[in-house]
Formats: sequence, C-alpha cells, structure tokens
Amino acid sequence: MDLQIIENKIYEIREQKVMFDFDLAQLYEVENRVLKQAVKRNIERFPSDFMFQLSKKEWYEVITICDKLPEGLKFSPATPFAFTEQGVAMLSSILRSKKAIEVNIAIMRAFVLIRKYALSHRDLTEKLKELEEKYDKQFNDVYEAINYLLQKDKQEIEQKERRRIGF
Repeated sequence: MDLQIIENKIYEIREQKVMFDFDLAQLYEVENRVLKQAVKRNIERFPSDFMFQLSKKEWYEVITICDKLPEGLKFSPATPFAFTEQGVAMLSSILRSKKAIEVNIAIMRAFVLIRKYALSHRDLTEKLKELEEKYDKQFNDVYEAINYLLQKDKQEIEQKERRRIGF
C-alpha cells in the first residue's frame, strides 16, 4: 500500500489527525455502510477520542476547503465519522479480513511518518527562532553603533559650523 495515498486521506479536524469513514471503507475494500454498521455494533470500542461524527458545520467546512473528496459524498445528508489514529487501530479488531490488517499496518506507518515530520518541523522552527534572536541582537548592536557614529558626525559638523569667538 502506497503511503502517499494514505497520507492524502489524513485530515486535521478539531486539532487532530483523522481519516474519514468513506476513505477507510475504500482502502479496506468494503462498502461504507458496512464499515459504519460494524462500528455502530461495536460503538463501545470507539470513545470520542477514537472516533467522532462531524457536525454539519464542520462537514461543510471540509467540503469547501477540500477538493479531493468524492463527488457523491458532498451532498450526502449524513455527516461522516472521523477516526483518529487510535480509532483506526481499533477498526482492525472489528474488521478481521486480511486486507484490513494490511491496510491498518500501512495506515499506522503513515501516521508515524506524519508525526516524525511534525516533530522535525517543530525542531527546525525552534532552531530558526534561536538564530533570529541571536542575529537580531547582533543587528541591533550594529544599528546602535551606526546611530552613535551618525550622531557623533552630526555633533562634529555642528561644532565646525559654530561661529568662532576669540582667536
């Protein structure tokens, strides 16, 4: 299973990385209604931090922002389920096909890859901030030195332009 395909199906909703039921059904090669039925039969395995249903407002925002959704789903009256990484892992306990196991392994790898990228991105951001602070201080010092020299030149010019008294 190509990790890039899976990564393209991971969205950020409510500040969590999630996958939608229709994408998971496609990956597992089952109908979406079959996946939803299996989840509803085992709903106690899916607390709110494993899975949640999008509100109509959230679903509308996803539709307006995302252009890679299947056409038929955009006008569906039912909002999709969103599964977090733990929810996707839990799906493997209720969908027991060989395909479901293979897909779950690939999905877990994609989530790990995204987490590694996010951590390295955060590290790079922190290092850039440190560099900015270091060089901002150095540039401030240079700026102050230039200002001092300009002020000194200005004072010398003023001294020369003063009218001399005496010899």
